[in-house]
Formats: sequence, C-alpha cells, structure tokens
Amino acid sequence: MNQQPWRSPDEIEDNPVGLPREAAEEIAGELDRHLGTLFTLFHQYQKHHWLVEGPQFRDLHHFFEASYTEVHKQLDAIAERITAIGAVPTCSPSGQEALAYVEHEPEGIFRVTDMLERDREAEKTIAVELRKTIRLCTSNEDFATETLLKGILLQVEDRAHHVDHFLGEDSLTLALSTTAQGV
Repeated sequence: MNQQPWRSPDEIEDNPVGLPREAAEEIAGELDRHLGTLFTLFHQYQKHHWLVEGPQFRDLHHFFEASYTEVHKQLDAIAERITAIGAVPTCSPSGQEALAYVEHEPEGIFRVTDMLERDREAEKTIAVELRKTIRLCTSNEDFATETLLKGILLQVEDRAHHVDHFLGEDSLTLALSTTAQGV
C-alpha cells in the first residue's frame, strides 16, 4: 500500500467556486485554525457532558450535549468549505491540536464553575478570531465563507451568552439572603 498522499495537504488546487488561488490559500489557512479549535471545543464540551455533577446536572448535561452537537456541525461545515475552495483540511488530532488557538483542558474532573469559565473563555476567543477571518473574507470577496462564518459566529456568541447565564449569580439566593438580613 502506498503511504504517500495522492495530494499534499498544503497543495491548493483550482476551485470550482472561482476564488483566486492566493485568496483561497490565505482563507484556507484561517479556516483550518478554526477547524482545529472547534475540534478542541467539541472534545471539551463532550468531556463536560460526561463529567458534570451537582444540582444543575440535568440542565448542564443537556446544554453540553447540545453544544458539542452544534460545534460538530460547525466544524464539518468549515471542513467542507476548505475543500470547496481547493484546500485540504487538517484531519489528524495532533495536527488539529497544533493549529488550535484554544488549548485542550487537562485530563481530570473540574468543578462545574471552572468548566463553564473555560467554556466561556473558549467561546469568547473563537468569536474574536472568527471576526478577524470574516474581515479577511470580505476583503478577498469570499462572500460565501464570510456568510458561513457569520452564521457560526452568531451561534458561538449565543453559546457564550448561555454559559455566562449559568455562571451568573443566583438571584433567588441573593433575594433570600437579603430578606434574611432584614433589608
């Protein structure tokens, strides 16, 4: 069996969508970074789904499952777009990890608050990086990738917002403690 790829992973071929090769090269590199990062986030949400405990177990268990499912759809859409513009997405876990701009959470179980803070920070970082790539797509007139990333950005921001709510203060507890203090 031949161990050499038919096409090199860094080789950009002409694409059927008419994006100039230089633009495709630049955009594909950015998309590959997002792909690696979203795989990291996918694994993190899946880990949190498996390991979450505590009084909000059910709500968080479902939230984490919905999140890793949504992230998987996003990373698949990005990989498909990479191929549409003539590039080859990075497919190996080690290659994706090297490209990711969000680090894998260490092994082990963390407190729910720590998990959620890590998720919120990852989502925030992804949102910032997506905006940069959206601007790059606009300047290269790659409006299809721009549109794809804007949709993903909206979902990333929505997840970040929901995570932030899980981390919010419990107003019922605050109200009860304020009432108990005679305020």
